[in-house]
Amino acid sequence: MATNASAKLSVFVTCLVILFSVASAAGRAKGALQLTENDWRRMLDGEWMVEFHAPWCPACKSLELTWNDFANWSDDLGINVAQVDVTANPGLSGRFVVTALPTIFHVKEGEFRQYNGARDKDELITYIEEKKWSSVDPLPAWKHPDSIHMGGLGLFFRLSMFLRALHTTLMDEYGLPYWASYLVFAIGTIIVGSILGLLIVCCIDCVFPASKVSTADAKKKKDDDYQSGQKSGSENSATEADDESSSRDSEDAIPDDSKAGGDTSKKDAGSSKAGHTGSSPRKRKTKPKRDE
Repeated sequence: MATNASAKLSVFVTCLVILFSVASAAGRAKGALQLTENDWRRMLDGEWMVEFHAPWCPACKSLELTWNDFANWSDDLGINVAQVDVTANPGLSGRFVVTALPTIFHVKEGEFRQYNGARDKDELITYIEEKKWSSVDPLPAWKHPDSIHMGGLGLFFRLSMFLRALHTTLMDEYGLPYWASYLVFAIGTIIVGSILGLLIVCCIDCVFPASKVSTADAKKKKDDDYQSGQKSGSENSATEADDESSSRDSEDAIPDDSKAGGDTSKKDAGSSKAGHTGSSPRKRKTKPKRDE
């Protein structure tokens, strides 16, 4: 009887241990949270580790098991572990400027830091427990995912994915050749550009309206411009006449000066000749000697 009782007790204890282990494993194996473009701002509160991945990425597939094991430790570490599928949420890949997959971010009260450590569970746990993230500089304000311009970049990423999906639909479902699909996009680009240009012009006219000038004011301004033009033209004509008169006077004065100059030259020549004659010495005549 004692042996049967002890055997039953051991079996009961074993069953309890198994049930407790299963319940503990079930409670821990909750996996990573899935964030989308609609609820990604949840990561702005508290501490998070977020992985950006894609189903077609081989490196993401190799990290999947490790990431799920790491997510099972989220309660013990006091953090949230999440994932973002960039193919289903292209706007988030634009906000976070994800250029390589997988990309991991650590988020602490709205501060974002990119994780560049080893991709194993122990290293990820140590990164949180020892607060190694504190030695990494957070993203600057101009790259903050919640800023307005990064939101605009996310919209461009969403638009590019929409156009890509539309191109695939036109070719696969409607059977259009690739050149016809490009032609549709070209026509659509011209139409949209024209509409946007018209809207921009209308907005500028509303913000900076043109000054309204009455017909009488415009005519008066035109007459004033004409009169000022006539006045400036008459002044230019008078100036030209004065210049022409001065040039003629100078031409008339040139011969008189030349004649006066000639007379002066002659006088100078005569005076120099007279002076030369007067100043020349006279020869003394000598009487010839008589022969004795």
